Amino acid sequence: QVQLVESGGGLVQAGASLTLSCVLSGRTFSSYGMGWFRQAPGKEREFVATIGWNGANAATAESVRGRFTISRDNAKNTVYLQMSRLKPEDTAVYYCAADHFGSGYHELYKYDYWGQGTQVTVSS
Repeated sequence: QVQLVESGGGLVQAGASLTLSCVLSGRTFSSYGMGWFRQAPGKEREFVATIGWNGANAATAESVRGRFTISRDNAKNTVYLQMSRLKPEDTAVYYCAADHFGSGYHELYKYDYWGQGTQVTVSS
């Protein structure tokens, strides 16, 4: 059974940086496409970033492009989300997700497994 565990969230001031990590266990990490999504209070969960099984097809949402970077280390079974120049509107619970096709997608419904989420709060 696949398990995803996120870490690295916290409370920071606007303009700061954070790096989120997500470790996959239970299956071969290198065969999964990975994604990051976020959900703010009262809002729907939204796409943030995705990356294919081999690091290809990396993409970010327009709202975070140029500030957030997704990467992965298959030797460590870990996907990262490096966040810089954080804004109050980035405040949300951040979730990582895995898709068994390995491509990485923007759409929530294409992901098979989800983590429990990590809270990121950006104060102004």
